[in-house]
Amino acid sequence: MDIASACLVGCKCRYDGEAREDKRVKQMYERGELRAVCPEQLAGLRAPRCPSEIAGGDGNDVLEGRARVAARDGGELTRQFIEGAQKTLEIALACGARRAYLKSKSPSCGCGRIYDGTFSGKLRNGDGVAAALLKKHGIEVVEI
Repeated sequence: MDIASACLVGCKCRYDGEAREDKRVKQMYERGELRAVCPEQLAGLRAPRCPSEIAGGDGNDVLEGRARVAARDGGELTRQFIEGAQKTLEIALACGARRAYLKSKSPSCGCGRIYDGTFSGKLRNGDGVAAALLKKHGIEVVEI
């Protein structure tokens, strides 16, 4: 069984308290092919919450201690994002997941392009923290 960002299957767990349902991913979930996960909620963050971005790099840099995750209000969330990524990996490994369908641009789930850490809406190349950790463990990440 593979995994997917919970917001893609209709869970209102994004920072803004909303979902970003994807029809194809939701159908896979309803057929029992996917387990829904939200790295940020697995780390104890609530929805809605202040938007967060990675400052100083991408998810790989966060995992290596070279960058941090900051909330727009100045809060430090690096520890929570790493914890959520680790819990997501544990679930993926327990499910035998080979693939993760993740929400684009997210500081947790983004794959390939994430917000640049300035809260200006600009994107940069890189992965979110959970996406980076999943990739390090050989799980294919599919950006939705």
